Amino acid sequence: MKMTGGPASVNLKIILLLTAVLIAFGTLYYTQALVSKLQEKERQIVELYAKGIEYVANTTNPDVDITFLFDNIIKPIDFPIILSDADNNVNFFNRTDIRNIELDTSMNSRQFKTFITQLINEMDATHSPIEVTYEDSIILTRIHYGDSEHIKQLRFYPYIQLLIAAMFIVLGYVGFSNIKRSEQGNIWVGMAKETAHQFGTPISSLMGWLEMLKIHYKDPIKVLDISEEVSSDVEKLNKITYRFSKIGSKPELTKKYVIAELKQVTNYFERRLPQTGKSVELKIVGDEKVCAKINSELFEWVIENLIKNALDAIEGTKGKIEIEVNGTRKLVEIEVTDSGKGIEMKRRKDVFRPGYSTKKRGWGLGLSLSKRIIEGYHGGKIFVKSSAPGEGTTFKIILNSC
Repeated sequence: MKMTGGPASVNLKIILLLTAVLIAFGTLYYTQALVSKLQEKERQIVELYAKGIEYVANTTNPDVDITFLFDNIIKPIDFPIILSDADNNVNFFNRTDIRNIELDTSMNSRQFKTFITQLINEMDATHSPIEVTYEDSIILTRIHYGDSEHIKQLRFYPYIQLLIAAMFIVLGYVGFSNIKRSEQGNIWVGMAKETAHQFGTPISSLMGWLEMLKIHYKDPIKVLDISEEVSSDVEKLNKITYRFSKIGSKPELTKKYVIAELKQVTNYFERRLPQTGKSVELKIVGDEKVCAKINSELFEWVIENLIKNALDAIEGTKGKIEIEVNGTRKLVEIEVTDSGKGIEMKRRKDVFRPGYSTKKRGWGLGLSLSKRIIEGYHGGKIFVKSSAPGEGTTFKIILNSC
């Protein structure tokens, strides 16, 4: 079991961070480009306004109609404009020279003049004033203008958006880190409990056989039978040790006949089923020549977990567990079906999640480890093919054939 989660997780975080930065700069660039276009459009409007005034000032026709100028250019202007003379002096008595600017009516003349002068300086710092000339030499009017409210809002919008996005990213990262830390803690606790559970069954069995030896030590036939069972349990302990030793390393896959591997697991369970108080039929069907590329010890661990879950799902004293094997040129399909209580539709995806268990004394790692073994090490798939409350469950495993 090769632990590659750390570097992969770091790489994923870097990719997500770079993507977020690119999106942020892209949004900022696009918004600023849009602001620049709007500012250019407003400048064109002001220039058109200036040319209109200039045309009226330079025309010799006293009957020229300036209605179009006022109705189609001046009135639609929605950004602040101040008209001044060549020296930036404003006619404070003509309030029509000041447009789209909120004025405080309580200001006196001196305060008003200071306010307008400061506003002109701010406008000129952002936009160069446009001059209205007479006969191309005499400056009649200077038009000072600022950004409209839409441009101001649009200019700050991306920063607000980025700030909110950054807050969500920080909160999401903190939340994700806490969840991951909690999950990792649960996994380590679960692994410790799973180890104790795995060793507990054969150790308990060995203790029982030792008691039997004390009782029947004078009967050579009984001693021989018991010694075979002891050997089986010791072999089981060796397998468990091997399985856990493979966690963190890549297991070797070899060609194996699937049914032969399955029978080794079912034979072990059949000898110990009477101790559970249940009468459960373990049945294997399929072609015995079907082979797959597997690691025997880890594959047997998966089947053991599925059988244990099936036994726990059978609520009555009688039940059936059937394992069906089918093979093609490329794939091997294994279906483990039980007559247990079944799984609700909304819980099917949860059964492989670390820590999920419906048993009071379960730690929810059996199926999670099984999924890791099949998909991570064998390159196969494991999933709930079908299930319904009261009708049993079918787990399906897909492996690569020989």
